[in-house]
This record gives sequence, C-alpha cells and structure tokens, in this order.
Amino acid sequence: MVSQKNVVEEMKEMKTRVIGKLEESRKQAEKEMAKVRQYVGSSIKQIEGYVKKNPEKAAMISAGIGAAFGAALALLTGNTKKTKKK
Repeated sequence: MVSQKNVVEEMKEMKTRVIGKLEESRKQAEKEMAKVRQYVGSSIKQIEGYVKKNPEKAAMISAGIGAAFGAALALLTGNTKKTKKK
C-alpha cells in the first residue's frame, strides 16, 4: 500500500521536474524570440531601403494592398440581407 508520505514526496518531485521543464521552455522561447526580433529588424531595414530607392512603386504597392484589404473588409461586413422592393 502506498503511504501518504510517499505520495507527497512523489508530488514534490513531479513539481520540481515540471518547474525545470517550464524554465527550459522559457529559455528556449526567449532564444527564439531573439531570433525573430533580429530577422524582423533586418527585414524592416531592407524594406526601408527599398522604399527610399523606389518611393513611387512602394506607394502603388501600399495603395493596392490597402484597396484589397478594404474590398475584402467590405465584403465581409456588408449587409447580407436583401430588402424586397414593393
């Protein structure tokens, strides 16, 4: 038969293992976030360089993307009820 003391000790060991795994996961997540920040930062610099070299193209691309999002949003939020004309 399992004693209450053994169960308590086993739970403490389990808690310690879980806390250790959580700490490992947190450290790994921080490393990955640093990689993402670095990648995004370099991407932003590349985009800024492109925009400075090609301001007209960048404006047209931005306008096209804005129009596409606007059209999609209008379709999604448009009134779907059709009113009957009498």
